[in-house]
Amino acid sequence: MTEQRRQKLNQLQQSLPEGLLADAAWLKEKGYSSALRSQYVSAGWLDQPARGVYRRPSGKLQWQHVLISVQTLLKMPVIAGGRTALELQGFAHYLPLGGMQEVHLYGDGSLPSWVHKLKLDIRFVFHNARKLFREERIGWALGSGNRNIQAQSIPSNASIQGSLTRQAWGHWDWLLVLSTPERAILELLDEVPQKETFHQAEMLMGGLRTLRPSRLQRLLEDCRSVKVKRLFLWFAERHGFRWLSKIKRECIDLGKGKRMLVRGGKLDSKFLITVPEDMNDRG
Repeated sequence: MTEQRRQKLNQLQQSLPEGLLADAAWLKEKGYSSALRSQYVSAGWLDQPARGVYRRPSGKLQWQHVLISVQTLLKMPVIAGGRTALELQGFAHYLPLGGMQEVHLYGDGSLPSWVHKLKLDIRFVFHNARKLFREERIGWALGSGNRNIQAQSIPSNASIQGSLTRQAWGHWDWLLVLSTPERAILELLDEVPQKETFHQAEMLMGGLRTLRPSRLQRLLEDCRSVKVKRLFLWFAERHGFRWLSKIKRECIDLGKGKRMLVRGGKLDSKFLITVPEDMNDRG
């Protein structure tokens, strides 16, 4: 091996952490041509888990490798949110799961197409974050945070900006960015009743006793979905959370008219949403 080739290989080992993924465009920008990438694959210095995607040989590829790579190497505005964010923060571990596990990702744009071609034991479900929130943009928040791939002196649960937080993952304490519980529960309620049931949401809400009212206030005011806001307040009243008294409802646009969420359900007279009859506490 020539000295120049050795230097290029050493640079790759420094810029591409073991186990993380980089696409062809990223490697080309770093000076690794298609021919050189092919040589590295043939020599066993790079694996190619999907067409146009590479990683240094490591253990089993996990979905966290994929998301951390997209966030830190490719610098794309994508986070773990909804049910997945709640699970990662210990709020949804008791909920029953059936079939292949779903990992819910939220982004201002879209995922790279190669993400769905990876052989994983999970299925990524992508959501357009802009449909739910007006100003709480993921790109802005990620841009304001520390993009260091490792936690180092940063608390693993440190808030980035408003509705996002960071969590250390893996042997190297890589930073994974995800929704705070306040944002994640609103993301999950957006899936009720089509993908998440009322009873699953009820179980999740029961554990959210320590939410921050100031963060909730901003998110509820920013949320585009009348359904989500009404559902959230309806569930919060059912559980009688103390933080609910600090929410300024007059600043939250709850829309007008009725919302039918459950066919054959019962209309809640306060929030004007139809809910399962066995869950309706008010006449």
